[in-house]
Amino acid sequence: MCPTPPAPCTCGMFSLDPFSTDSHNDSGVCSKCKLVNCLVEKVDKLELRIRGLIRDRQQGSLLAAPGTPGRASTTSTPALEPPQQGEWVTSRRHTSPPVHHAPPVHVSNRFAPLSEAPAEEPVKGTLVIGDSIVRHVKLATPLGAPAARVICLPGARAPDISGNLRLLANRRYSRVVIHVGANDIRLRQSEVTKANIKEVVKQAQTLSEEVICSGPIPMRRGDEAYSRLSSLNRWMSKWCTDNHVGFIDNWLMFEGKPGLLGRDGVHPTRDGAALLSCSIAHSLLVNPMNI
Repeated sequence: MCPTPPAPCTCGMFSLDPFSTDSHNDSGVCSKCKLVNCLVEKVDKLELRIRGLIRDRQQGSLLAAPGTPGRASTTSTPALEPPQQGEWVTSRRHTSPPVHHAPPVHVSNRFAPLSEAPAEEPVKGTLVIGDSIVRHVKLATPLGAPAARVICLPGARAPDISGNLRLLANRRYSRVVIHVGANDIRLRQSEVTKANIKEVVKQAQTLSEEVICSGPIPMRRGDEAYSRLSSLNRWMSKWCTDNHVGFIDNWLMFEGKPGLLGRDGVHPTRDGAALLSCSIAHSLLVNPMNI
């Protein structure tokens, strides 16, 4: 049944309608007019619904348009309204947002000039490196000359000194003086000690063309230690001469002079350190092959 009462029938078909004789039809309107009135009302509702959907779609298009001030475009797909029986439903077509291509970014390294600098640093002064024997070694340098650098590695053996020289591989020195041997004899492996000393000399030659070996000093730590150091001193003296490596013979300067060694019988006293410093400084003034 239509929600509004039908208007009086004016079609003139009331008497011809076979259903108009129904006892319940006392409105004076035929059934066909009632049906037409219902259809007209439904059409009016549909037109009103269509106009509302068109208005909503136009407003949605304005909001989704790029560059609309005060509104942000959304990339999510709008939800579709569930269809209802007896009504028309329109769906909004998903439109992809415009693709904005970002301008290329120029990348530069402001430290690039530094990377083009030569790997080797300018030639510096003398490098003295060794175990705790060289702790108090001080070398006087002439006015205007590069200062000598002394690196003391307490308890170091030849492989330890070689490893520290690798850390200085990008530097250059006028001369490199190496003092090893006192801690290496504890291994009681003469051939291994000799090979390690050869290796540390080879590593030092990458820092300077002139390498000098400072020979061991006679320690008072028993006959075995004295004998091993004496044997090592003789071998180093001969090997350095045969391989064009400078050698400082400290054995003769310290032998028989107990005042040059401390109470431990290993490390030099102040007088012993001063004598060792003079010996190294003298080797830097003359041809290392004639020391």
